[in-house]
Amino acid sequence: MYKIMPKTTKERRTKRSRTSVARSEERPRVTVFRSNKYIYSQIVDDETGTTLVTIDDISRDAHKGKTKKEAAKELGKTLAERALEKDIKEVVFDKGSYKYHGRVKSFAEGAREGGLIF
Repeated sequence: MYKIMPKTTKERRTKRSRTSVARSEERPRVTVFRSNKYIYSQIVDDETGTTLVTIDDISRDAHKGKTKKEAAKELGKTLAERALEKDIKEVVFDKGSYKYHGRVKSFAEGAREGGLIF
């Protein structure tokens, strides 16, 4: 009867962003989570509901002497290397509720430089 709407504006932006992302088994989804201090990412196969590759910059010394944007770019390259090891070449980029600029954009550029196609 009535549609249940997401409660917060962040949830609405995330839902709106994810509906435009075409998902399939050949092209898994790269999700990005950005906190004030770190950035996290994972490659998810939505059909089976499994995480194929995951990475974060907490455990690495990515921030030593670098800005957050530079660290995000290096993290994108590292994610691409790990994905290529598992024969994942084409992905769909899911920015979630974040705007495509700053750390999210530099992460995506680093993943593209690393060899991922999206």
